[in-house]
Amino acid sequence: MSKRQEPSDSPEPLSLRLRILAYNLWWTWNPEAQAVFRELSPLVWHRSNHNAVAVLREVSEAELQSRLRDPDFRKRVKIAVEEFEAYLRNKRTWAVKHAKKLKGPVAYLSAEFGIHESIRLYSGGLGVLSGDHTKSASDLGIPFIGIGLFYRQGYFVQRIDAAGWQEESYPRQDPENLPLELVTLPEGGRLLNSVEIGHSIVYFQTWRLNVGRAVIYLLDTELPENDQHFQGLTATVYGGNIDTRIGQEIVLGIGGVRMLRSLGINPAVYHMNEGHSAFLVLELLREELTKGTTIDTAVKSVRQRCVFTTHTPVPAGHDRFSAELMGHSLGKFWSATGRPFDELMSWGRVNGRDQNEPFTMTVLALRMSRGANAVSKLHGQVSREMWHMLYPDRSVSNVPIGEITNGVHTPGWANQRAHEFWNKRLGYDWTNKLMDAAFWKRIERDGLATDEELWGLRYTLRRGLVEFVRRRLCEQYGRGAEEAMGSFGSMLSPDALTICFARRFATYKRAPLIFRHLEQIIPVLTNPDRPVQIVFSGKAHPRDTEGKKFIQTIVELTHHPQLHGRVVFLQNYDMNVARHLVSGADVWLNTPRRPLEASGTSGMKVLIHGGLNLSILDGWWREGYNGRNGWAIGDDETPADVEAQDEADFQNLLKVLSTQVVPEFYERDDHGIPRSWIRRIRNSMRTLIPAFSTDRMVAEYVSRYYVPSSGVRVLT
Repeated sequence: MSKRQEPSDSPEPLSLRLRILAYNLWWTWNPEAQAVFRELSPLVWHRSNHNAVAVLREVSEAELQSRLRDPDFRKRVKIAVEEFEAYLRNKRTWAVKHAKKLKGPVAYLSAEFGIHESIRLYSGGLGVLSGDHTKSASDLGIPFIGIGLFYRQGYFVQRIDAAGWQEESYPRQDPENLPLELVTLPEGGRLLNSVEIGHSIVYFQTWRLNVGRAVIYLLDTELPENDQHFQGLTATVYGGNIDTRIGQEIVLGIGGVRMLRSLGINPAVYHMNEGHSAFLVLELLREELTKGTTIDTAVKSVRQRCVFTTHTPVPAGHDRFSAELMGHSLGKFWSATGRPFDELMSWGRVNGRDQNEPFTMTVLALRMSRGANAVSKLHGQVSREMWHMLYPDRSVSNVPIGEITNGVHTPGWANQRAHEFWNKRLGYDWTNKLMDAAFWKRIERDGLATDEELWGLRYTLRRGLVEFVRRRLCEQYGRGAEEAMGSFGSMLSPDALTICFARRFATYKRAPLIFRHLEQIIPVLTNPDRPVQIVFSGKAHPRDTEGKKFIQTIVELTHHPQLHGRVVFLQNYDMNVARHLVSGADVWLNTPRRPLEASGTSGMKVLIHGGLNLSILDGWWREGYNGRNGWAIGDDETPADVEAQDEADFQNLLKVLSTQVVPEFYERDDHGIPRSWIRRIRNSMRTLIPAFSTDRMVAEYVSRYYVPSSGVRVLT
């Protein structure tokens, strides 16, 4: 097992070095650094949703200096700080050897970034994927620049009322309490850029967010220079109406390019993560055309610099804007090129001559990229079929949309106990070997951890989840300590098979599917000898009434006489809640209506904790499942009839749960160890961790898409 270096002295005061660390979100995937901030003020750490900057704003310099005189605490701080500094200094990264042909930084534009629960710039899986992409780019040493929007009100905070209905609130985020640095001019003063929206000039400032070696720039329109309407343009994630949506996407795409130019940054490649940022290609075209470049040469130049990832498997999920809205919002901007506006519109239409067809951001991105990809193999098939009409002279299989299956940033999702457990058995450098399949074979082959130790880990993590749920329910229902202990102190059991279902409550994800026939599922869940408990969490979009009804259904079932105490719903799902659930779950349940799950990543986060997946063969699980590393619900087919599909999926779920999952969990030897279950855990970790990490994913993007000569299927 590798050992960490002992701390050494540095000329900079340790307190200053710790404050520098607080402003770099590297600490969000380093448990020792988190423990330092938590110890400084447990109350502020909890109240701020684990915000290192908020903690240090609470702790005076006098207090910090006094605390650092404690030799044990000082040593822990030095270890965390020096590990961070060594990380930044390290020149022997994966990119040094494998990304030599990348001649400049990657500019990665995304409408949301889920880096950590303390900074609410995300709504769901797309943002979390962007955050994990950024962290792995940092770990691999890729020169990486993320560009997003600074949402001062973020995504909503969820509260469930007495009737089980979701209510939303939007508390403001104070940049002074966040690890943000306002980007300024060399001569002083904030850096200001602007975009044209209609006949208005909209100004924005830029905040810098450091994520390890990577940086994310966040664009912010809340400025006195703007009209009141535009000051709130970047207030909330996916907030407002269609005018807000197009305005946000103009700021993100066009403004993102202009911000880079103002900093003197010329990216080697622009990566559009979903269509929200596709207007960036219009700014690149405008730059070329205003230099006198011919339209054909300009288009070719733009295509060579852009790649695109689509995440949406249904046509209705792609942003579309009417010709009237496009003309109002972008007419003045485009007039500077001297080109007809109908030409711009044609790039966003499947049929460029159809004046009645709306402008689609995905079509623009596909037309103006040298390469495009879906986020799983099945999603690639779905996407090629969906956009076949753009390439009518090709067969569906030759539509130039490839696929790179998503992954997760495993160190960022592994909780402190999991880090400690694997550090002792795999060495501290296991986080640098996530792509090494041979390394992970040791889980099955070398006896690094005995069955007893793995089962002890599972008990520890399950206990942690049970106690977290009990505390959250006390807060959720506003009970006093004594009353709460009586109401929630016995909720769930650390001995019971624990299933978790947590994600956006989009209707296609079918959260209530397991309860489709209560009379059939209740006996499975309530067997006194083999009890099963389920923890649900998730948010519905504020305008998704049907999704809110799904939440209400689940909440009502938590009060069912036979399910009370066995089924719970935790409100205000975020990355903190997710981290507790993915660590404590014995089984991660996923029941999307196939093939509508483009990839899904939540089930990948349980792997390092010894959790197992029980899922429809959709998205990533269709590629990951091998028959011995989890369970499949149904087969590799998609029924045409929705009602028949729901019924078949329920019956298949019921069958595999009652005849395989539950019996295997409770099949114990004389020592109380479920040997077959643990063999499945080992197979899951060996086969899935190296295949479904964002290290592998980002490495694929580099080799297949970011480097121009990478042999990607070129879009024309």
